[in-house]
Amino acid sequence: MSCASCHNPALGWKDGLPRGVGNRANQLGRATPTILNLAWADLLMWDGRKDGLEDQASGPIEAEAEMNLPIPRLIERLSGIPSYRRMFHEAFGRDEISKTTITRAIATFERTLVSNKAAFDRWIEGDEHAISAAAKHGFQIFNEKGHCAACHSGWRFTDDSFHDIGLKSEDVGRGGQVPNEPMLKYAFKTPTLRNVDQRAPYMHDGSMGTLREVIVHYDSGFVERPSLSSEMHRLALTEKEIDDLVAFLHTLTSQDDPISLPVLPTKEEG
Repeated sequence: MSCASCHNPALGWKDGLPRGVGNRANQLGRATPTILNLAWADLLMWDGRKDGLEDQASGPIEAEAEMNLPIPRLIERLSGIPSYRRMFHEAFGRDEISKTTITRAIATFERTLVSNKAAFDRWIEGDEHAISAAAKHGFQIFNEKGHCAACHSGWRFTDDSFHDIGLKSEDVGRGGQVPNEPMLKYAFKTPTLRNVDQRAPYMHDGSMGTLREVIVHYDSGFVERPSLSSEMHRLALTEKEIDDLVAFLHTLTSQDDPISLPVLPTKEEG
């Protein structure tokens, strides 16, 4: 397995599955999160257990349920390939390959994964024809009646925080990391909405297949419990308003630069 096994650029840097698949085709407990626009994020993973990209990079590699590759064995494999040794030397100024240089290399690549301008951005800059009237109305609902911008804020459309949005799931999310904070039980990180229409199915458990299902959940389908975010309340959206919200969300998808497949070094090269 590789990082790209789960983070496919054609699928919004996800895998298109309800839940990730790891070592020996083992189904994981949560959906694969996107790695788009993470250069500006800090606490990572659905439950925020990783403090930055370097910290996150080694997690799936070492996890038995995911890639199941101990770092010493990875270093041994990479060090046995002359082209990798040369590239690490060029990048870091020394021949030794280490966990630090491996995670720095992966994190540095991930910071280059930035979405381009979308139709929404062209509209904000003054092109009135960039998006439809329905999408414009959807943006108004997003900020007002839909109350979406309370958490999906900023240019990445995320507050990088954690909220219980009332999903029917036994997974306690952020609550597992900070058990002394009752309001974080069942809370999960707010995902970016950039390129969101490429990333179905949705939610940390992949339980919703369409953007319409997501909006209906926020409108009236959530579970009420003590930890439920104060931002969650019944919206009484009409069918037309739901349609317009979906139309707006589609305007957040950009035509991003193609990712060139690398020619991987092999032992034979040396």
